[in-house]
Amino acid sequence: MWQDENITVAKQRFIVEEWGPASSCSFITFVGIVSLILSAVQAWRLLFFLCKGHDDSIFNAFLNLLLSSFMVFAIFVASTIVTVGFNLWCDAITEDGTMPSSCEDLQDTDLELGLDNSSFYDQFAIAQFGLWAAWLTWLGITMLAFLKVYHNYRQEDLLDSLIHEKELLLGRSSRRGSDVDEKSGMI
Repeated sequence: MWQDENITVAKQRFIVEEWGPASSCSFITFVGIVSLILSAVQAWRLLFFLCKGHDDSIFNAFLNLLLSSFMVFAIFVASTIVTVGFNLWCDAITEDGTMPSSCEDLQDTDLELGLDNSSFYDQFAIAQFGLWAAWLTWLGITMLAFLKVYHNYRQEDLLDSLIHEKELLLGRSSRRGSDVDEKSGMI
């Protein structure tokens, strides 16, 4: 809220009554880092499958769908937090639009908050755009993952696929056990 600094001088100073929770900033940063890591893993996995000519099983495709759905939800929440925070901040410094200056114009004004606010509008706008663009990207990845699961489901029976996955997992462990038995029989 804007307050007169001195009664005789018509200089106003912006006073922040309450800052937003630090957990909001931490959550947004966490979501960004997790999204970056998962994007790198997805890119490496896709490159590996393309180079080796392998295809996902229905189980792996389903896990990919779950992971992508989780990221869509997390990035949506982070994007909403930034958008609401941006709107609340602009409403606070323009006093709900009653000030003659816009939010963008006020980024050139020193608000005397003890921090650098010289380009807050640009930084908020870039963060907001980046998060919503990431959300759209993950939404596209989620749709493709759903189509992959649906395609795999249509191609093979789900029960047969799960039985095959179980045999692969158990087959490796039973082979190791039989190799140990053969070696112990030779000694």
